[in-house]
Amino acid sequence: MTELSGHFAVSRSAISQHLLLLSEVGLVSARKDGRNRYYSLDAAGMVRLREEFDSFWTNELDLLVADAGRLHPPTSQGKI
Repeated sequence: MTELSGHFAVSRSAISQHLLLLSEVGLVSARKDGRNRYYSLDAAGMVRLREEFDSFWTNELDLLVADAGRLHPPTSQGKI
């Protein structure tokens, strides 16, 4: 975490809390070696996250396009 914390303008404690949360939801895994913790991405968790994003964006973008089409129907020959 020491190496990671140098890249952010927040405290090491804040980074630790974020990493703990990411670990709890299955996006990263942690390995403790003495006083050090080593974090890595959890591939299965990242796949689940990607599936959620894909599902959300597909459904939400379809709704957004439909709403936009109702608010501003396409005009003939590209005229606005």
